[in-house]
Amino acid sequence: MFKGTIEADVLRTTIDAISALVTECRLHYSESEVHTSAVDTANVAMINLRLSRDAFSEYSSSEGEIGLDIAKFKNIFSMLGKSSNITLHYPDGSNKIDLTFDGYKYFIALLDTNTLKKDPNTPNIELPGQVTLAGSDLYSAIKAAAVVSDKIWFVIDPVEQLFYINAEGDTDHIKREFNGDDIVSCNYVEAKSLFSIDYLKDMGKVMSGNEVTISLGINHPARFSFSIANGKGYIDYLIAPRIEAGQ
Repeated sequence: MFKGTIEADVLRTTIDAISALVTECRLHYSESEVHTSAVDTANVAMINLRLSRDAFSEYSSSEGEIGLDIAKFKNIFSMLGKSSNITLHYPDGSNKIDLTFDGYKYFIALLDTNTLKKDPNTPNIELPGQVTLAGSDLYSAIKAAAVVSDKIWFVIDPVEQLFYINAEGDTDHIKREFNGDDIVSCNYVEAKSLFSIDYLKDMGKVMSGNEVTISLGINHPARFSFSIANGKGYIDYLIAPRIEAGQ
């Protein structure tokens, strides 16, 4: 059994974060939190998301899991006001989850968890380079890079003491440097990896309203970590690098 009341904006951010990578997921619930881990169909990107019970104004839960159709959840957002609170209720043994908000009572059919992918194992990868910056600045740079290319470099240069994003197309080139007041912090450990922009555009939109910490290596995956729900929730994206001939 799970029942919780949460602000509409927090639920919207949660669902948008998941839908950036997948259309369905297992949602685990317990006395202390709800969480999910999922990987996209191409096994390129992963999300780990946790919401503490403190993110809810009311919370009561046993322990279990349900299968969510993310698209069906997104369909209700047009009915939700920004200041709305929404109550989610899953009775044990039901094949639906009940959503109550603004006078509406909405029933969403659940997916059979036996048909869903098992939770992915998060790889234990050392990513020594770290930079923290405004998600809005990161998203703007990703969108700018997408104009000229479908791939993007993330680089920490310890010599020049800067972090930059670089994209090269057939004829055009764009580079966005971050240093000084542009960043919150950076350890300036050498790092350089190439990534597909398609994934980053969807992830970047979710990250745009938050302070984001990027963890990097050399031709390694990147981790994008940020808090939601006033620090009562946490999202961690992991994206594999794009390896090209000659790298």
